[in-house]
Amino acid sequence: MGKVYKYGDNVDTDVIIPARHLTTGDPKELAKHAMEDIDKDFATTVEEGDVIVAGKNFGTGSSREHAPLALKGAGVAAVIAPTFARIFYRNSFNVGFPILESEEAAEAISAGDNVEVDFRTGLITNKTKNETYQAEPFPEFMSGLIDKGGLVSYVKEKL
Repeated sequence: MGKVYKYGDNVDTDVIIPARHLTTGDPKELAKHAMEDIDKDFATTVEEGDVIVAGKNFGTGSSREHAPLALKGAGVAAVIAPTFARIFYRNSFNVGFPILESEEAAEAISAGDNVEVDFRTGLITNKTKNETYQAEPFPEFMSGLIDKGGLVSYVKEKL
């Protein structure tokens, strides 16, 4: 369960992690600059388990895996949005970072609400408003990627 940070449509990868900070692939270092061009306080106020709720097309822009890595390194538990840019969607699962598509949740949840997510069922519970929303649960393979911390760890275990 975590507190919600809320953003609008078309949050691009340059906002999630500005290009000027792409000198490392270390998630904890990237996290220090996550969202700083859209929310200067994010990196210093986000806590482990917090959730980002955003509008349509989250993660548009450059195809950099650094964007979901920065959010994961910051302790963000998940991103909920109506839609995601396809490359961000794939990169998120590749690095073991959960994202959920739910237009209903993205519209109803407000900044500062406390939400809980059940990734197995796709159930999103807004504890602040005492509401629930349904997202598509992860297919078993995608759950495996997240559980193992990403594609590389998943494949290493399989080999």
